[in-house]
Amino acid sequence: MRSGKVWVGFDLGGTKMMAVVFDDRFGKLGKKRRKTRGHEGQEVGVGRIVTTIREALVDADVEAEQVSGIGIGCPSPVDMVNGVVREAVNLSWVDVPLKTLVQDEFACPVEIANDVDIGVYGESRFGAAKKATHVLGVFPGTGIGGGFVANGEILCGAQSSCLEIGHIQVRPEGRLCGCGRLGCLETESSRLAIAAEIAKVAYRGEAPTILAKAGTNISEIRSGVIAASIEAGEEAVIEIVTQAANQIGSAVASVVHLLGPDCVVLGGGLVEAMPKLFVKHVNDSAQRRAMDSFQSTFQVTAAQLGDDSTVLGAAGWVEHLHGN
Repeated sequence: MRSGKVWVGFDLGGTKMMAVVFDDRFGKLGKKRRKTRGHEGQEVGVGRIVTTIREALVDADVEAEQVSGIGIGCPSPVDMVNGVVREAVNLSWVDVPLKTLVQDEFACPVEIANDVDIGVYGESRFGAAKKATHVLGVFPGTGIGGGFVANGEILCGAQSSCLEIGHIQVRPEGRLCGCGRLGCLETESSRLAIAAEIAKVAYRGEAPTILAKAGTNISEIRSGVIAASIEAGEEAVIEIVTQAANQIGSAVASVVHLLGPDCVVLGGGLVEAMPKLFVKHVNDSAQRRAMDSFQSTFQVTAAQLGDDSTVLGAAGWVEHLHGN
């Protein structure tokens, strides 16, 4: 039997899920990835989570009884006290008591948190923000997620996780957001919003790289294709992405005024594909819009952990709460 504690980090996404087993120094022992299939319902989804964890334990050659704790990052506002997934839109889950359901299967501590919160915790403890004390994370993707870690603790509200930076209003008469409000940041600066604008310039013949690689199909205009267009010097695409980064910077400045981070971590596929562009323009925009007394009190940096930010953060979080 393995000596030392074993922790499991779990990333529950809208399309994929992944379990990783870590030793007490957070070295990887085993992992398992599979499709989420959220459309099949809550009961099936929870069953797939349990099965994926068990398969990761087999890969790690670890018995379930040896697990000291399981952390799960979820794409939803989360009641962190009771471990309830409030509303996972991509999974069609509402008020799912995930902590209790998983705990009943493994008889060890289980902690549930928002996936971006837990990803920011991962970067603050193991990645790009290890030297910072107050960390704001912004992760643009299909939407835009945010999280905040202060002195090693995840910031949350009275009822659930918070820091929904993607729903800060940046254009009062802007586009309708999926949340039902107008002009949210993610209607301007998410990958989906950027792709929609790029499809227009591709249709007009101003982005030949996009047209050749993806056509005008928004679902095909992915981060790597956008990065290739920028590398080719296609000015219309450069302008769209720069404007999106500037809008993120504006929202970052608002949060800087409220919470005073010393580090802002940018993550997600868009940033991974174009780290220098995003870091530069988000930083420049945020510094311009920040009050004089806040300028130069924070640095903007790209995330370092990639796909591991959520699983490492989740395992680290449950260890933080139950490791002693």
